[in-house]
Amino acid sequence: MSEPTVRVLVVDDHPIVRDGVALALGNTSWITVSGYASSGRAAISEVERLKPDVVLLDLRLPDMLAPEVIRGMRTHVPGVKVVIFTAFPDHAALQEALDAGAHAVVVKDADRSDLVDVVRRVHAGERVVRTSPEDLLNALLTKRLKDSGLTRREYEILRRVAMGETNPEIADVLGLTRNTVKTYLQRTLEKLGARNRVEALARASERGIL
Repeated sequence: MSEPTVRVLVVDDHPIVRDGVALALGNTSWITVSGYASSGRAAISEVERLKPDVVLLDLRLPDMLAPEVIRGMRTHVPGVKVVIFTAFPDHAALQEALDAGAHAVVVKDADRSDLVDVVRRVHAGERVVRTSPEDLLNALLTKRLKDSGLTRREYEILRRVAMGETNPEIADVLGLTRNTVKTYLQRTLEKLGARNRVEALARASERGIL
């Protein structure tokens, strides 16, 4: 038996994001993108008009933040399910959005399969949230490290290099030998395609690792 069609309203003020989400969700047979909105006021109006099953809502819109939008939408459609879609998992408004009734949080560089899975689970009545912004940041960092091929230990050493610590200092803090720290750093440089520490830090910063 096929799954019921889930109608999704996409709310984001960046056309490229709306187009990307529409493409990702539109390729899923049981999801229909029923509409779009680029502001909080438009989102509230469209929820009242379209009565979607799930709203994919940007945390920051030109006229208001997600918590206010959620409260406005729920006055018209109390049962609407909201997924916060954000590039700012450390934003102060995130917890308030969850308190206002958001059912899930997804970072904007999540895989398509993760986004689709969250929509499915939220529609089924689940709350797919981590309880703190720190957890979301940790998940985002883990994905970025995986994409760059770096291990947690390599990241920790690179982070300490960015803090200005020397190899002997890093070795003492982490309980490693100086040669081990040197080996980890060399592997990190190779994975980042960097010729030296300065270049490695710059490339890690570009990838959102540091």
